[in-house]
Order: sequence, then structure tokens, then C-alpha cells
Amino acid sequence: MFKIVNILFAAMLIMSCGNSSTEATEEHDHTEQASGTEKKPDATKKKPLSPKETTMANVGKTHVHVEYSSPGVRGRVIWGGLVAYDNVWSTGAHKATSVDFSTDVDFGGVAVKKGKYGFFTIPGKDKWIVILNSVYDMHLADDYDAAKDIARIEVKSEALSETMEHLKYTVKDNGNGAGTLSVSWDKIKVSVDIKSK
Repeated sequence: MFKIVNILFAAMLIMSCGNSSTEATEEHDHTEQASGTEKKPDATKKKPLSPKETTMANVGKTHVHVEYSSPGVRGRVIWGGLVAYDNVWSTGAHKATSVDFSTDVDFGGVAVKKGKYGFFTIPGKDKWIVILNSVYDMHLADDYDAAKDIARIEVKSEALSETMEHLKYTVKDNGNGAGTLSVSWDKIKVSVDIKSK
């Protein structure tokens, strides 16, 4: 009789251990399902008016990487208004725009070593000056120093048929190690030729 009671007790103990591990597994599964649910986006958060953007492409063997903030037109007069003619402009919003070349390049006819540069422009009514400067980490063009320019290229602006609401940079590979870096905003586009070295 004592053996039967011990056997029954052992069987009940084994069965109860099996049930508790099943419960723990079920709890664990439930926890994973709960943590896998998606949070709804906060509808009260507004998108930034001048979001940070990045554009990049390979031009020949050179990787060209551009980081900038993209302001919108938002019904404003841009050229000769928000952006003054004949003054240095960061060609974006907030921080200065930066351009990074993975190899040496020919930038609009000027030899430029691989590296990261500030990208600035001096807008004009017909012609612009495009500038690469050795300093890229600054607010707008606040600390711009012409003595630190690496390249200054005069380019002709071209009219766009449709308004480009947000400022946009484009890097295009044209083949044979040549390409174009362009910036478009409102009804204007300016471009600089790039050649991979």
C-alpha cells in the first residue's frame, strides 16, 4: 500500500511539474505577442519644415554623398527674397550642406582631393558661383571663410518648367567616370560636372 501511495504521489508531482512548465510557456508566448504589437504613430508630431535629407550615387569609381536640410517654398519669394542675390548661401537650411567624395575628383574643372567639404553658393540672377569649402560643420554660412575655399566655379542657372517645392540635390552618373551634382529649388536648377579620378 505504501508503494502505491508513493507511486501515485510521484505521478501527481510529475504531472503538476509538466503543467507549470506549460503555463510558463503559454505566458511566454503571450508576452512575445504583446511586445510584438506596433505602436501607433503620434499624430500630434509635425513633420519638420526643412527635413534632413541625403542623396548619393557612384560617379565612376567615386562615391558622392550629400547631406543637407531641405527647405520648402511655402508661398515665399525665394530668389532675391528669402535667399539674397550676390551673398554666400549654405544652399540648404540649418547646418551647412556637406559633400563627401570617396576619391579625388575634378569638380567643375578644379582638382579636388577626396574628403568632405562644405557646399555653398552665391546665387545670381543668371549666373551662380558654386563653392567647396574645407569647413562643413557650421550653422548655415555663419562661419564661412572664403580663405578656406577649395573650389569656386561659375555656372549658369537654368529655369525649371515646374516649381520644385522642396530643395533637392541630385547626383547623376553620366557614364565614363563623369557625372553631375545638381541642386534644384523653386524654379531654378544649377549643376556642376564631376569626373572621377
